[in-house]
Amino acid sequence: MDNEVDVVVIGLGPGGEALATELAQGGLEVVAIDKHLVGGECPYYGCVPTKMMIRAADLLQEGRRIPGMAGNSTVAADWAPVAQRIADEATDHWDDTVAVERLENAGVRFLRGHGRIVGARQVEVDGETYEARRGVVLNTGTEPGVPPIDGLDETPYWTNRDAVKLEQLPGSVIVIGGGAIGAELAQAFARFGVRVTVLEMAERILAPEEPEASAVVTKVFGDEGIQVLTGVTIETVKHAEGQFSVEVEGQTLTADKLLVAAGRRTNLGDIGLETVDLDPDMRSLETDEHMRVTDGLWAIGDITGKGAFTHMSMYQASIAAKAILEADDAPAADYRAVPRVTFTDPEVGSVGMTEKQARDAGLNVRIGSADLASSSRGWIHKAGNGGMIKLVEDSGEGVLVGATAVGPSGGEILSALTVAVHARVPTSTLASMIYAYPTFHRAIEDAVKDLSS
Repeated sequence: MDNEVDVVVIGLGPGGEALATELAQGGLEVVAIDKHLVGGECPYYGCVPTKMMIRAADLLQEGRRIPGMAGNSTVAADWAPVAQRIADEATDHWDDTVAVERLENAGVRFLRGHGRIVGARQVEVDGETYEARRGVVLNTGTEPGVPPIDGLDETPYWTNRDAVKLEQLPGSVIVIGGGAIGAELAQAFARFGVRVTVLEMAERILAPEEPEASAVVTKVFGDEGIQVLTGVTIETVKHAEGQFSVEVEGQTLTADKLLVAAGRRTNLGDIGLETVDLDPDMRSLETDEHMRVTDGLWAIGDITGKGAFTHMSMYQASIAAKAILEADDAPAADYRAVPRVTFTDPEVGSVGMTEKQARDAGLNVRIGSADLASSSRGWIHKAGNGGMIKLVEDSGEGVLVGATAVGPSGGEILSALTVAVHARVPTSTLASMIYAYPTFHRAIEDAVKDLSS
C-alpha cells in the first residue's frame, strides 16, 4: 500500500469528516483516521440524541400546559420510545458503518486506529507511517471533563455518553455542572419524572451567558421542581449500596445516579505534538485565519478553542479545505458572530459578545432589552412564555456586537440577530424594519427602541 498521500486527517468528528470528503472530491489523495465512531460526539452522544431527549421532554411539558388553555390533560411519561428512537434513528445502535461507507464512497481511505504525529507531515497509525505531501489536519475534539473531586473516580458516575444510552431512567439524579449540557439533560430528566438536583460551582447556571438569561432559566427550573445550588464547593463523592452521596458545604445530598457535566477537555495530549515542537499540554491550538497551525499542519473544531460546536467545526473545515486546495476564493475565518444555543425550555440563543465582554473590550456600549412574556406573541402563548431579548450595541459604530434571545424558539429568533452582528447592520436600519405581527421575533423591535432610552 502506498503510504505517501496528499493529506492525512486525524479525527473524524463532523468537521473532520466533511473536510476529508471535500478534499477527496477536490482530487486529493486523503487518509482519514479515527479510533472512535466516524461522525464524532455530535451524532452519537451529543447534538442529535440529546435533542431527541429534549424534544420528547418538551412534548410532555406542553401536554401539562393544556389545563387552563385548551381543556384537561393527563400525561404519562414513557422513556422507552425515546431510548428506541435514539438507538434506531440517531445512532444505528452506535454503529458507524453508514458513515464509514459514505466517507469511502467519496474517495477517502479510512483507517480505524489511533493516529499520532511522528514528525513534520508524518502520521503513524498501527505501526504504519503515512507521509502527507500537503499536510496533516487535526480534528481530535474533546471528551467529557471530570473535576478533581475527592472520591469521584472511585464511583460509577455518568457522563453525557452514558446518559444518551439509558434504557430506563433512575428515580433521582444529581447533576454536577450547570452549563449547557448539564442544564439540558437536567430539565429533560426532570420532565420525565426524575428528581433532579443541579450543582454549579459558578455563581449561576449557564455562566457564559448573560445574567438575565441565567435568571430566566433558573426560575423555570425552580417552577419545574429542579433544585439548583450555585456557588457551591463539592467536597466528596461516595457510592454505596446503589446510592450516591455528595457532600456539599456541610450538607449531604443523595441520589440514585450522578451525572458529571462539568465541561469538556481537548484531546491533545497523546497525538505527538511534541514531535513538531508544540506543547502537548496546551488547552487549544492557535491557528491563523486559514486554520494553519504551522507549515503543513492545520487544526479545526473544538481543539482550536473557538467554541465546541458542530457548526464551528463545519465552518472551520470549509475554510481549511479551501486553503489546502489552494482555492482562489479561500476565505479567512471571522469569529465576530459565533452563534450558540442551549436547548433548554426556554431556549437560550446567543451571538457575539455579552455586555461584560463588550465593556471589558473598551467599547462604548448601549444595552437594549425586551421582555418576551409581555410581548404580543408572548401574551398569546401564555403558558411557557418566559423569555427576553438583550442587545449589545457598540454605540460608537452604531452596530450590534452581541445579542441574546431567550424564550420559545429562542434559537430561531437568534438567526436575525446573528445576521445583524455578522453583517454589521446599523441599528438605525434595524429600527426602520417592518417586523411581522404577532411573532416572538417582533420583540427585537422593542429591544432596538430600548437602545435609545
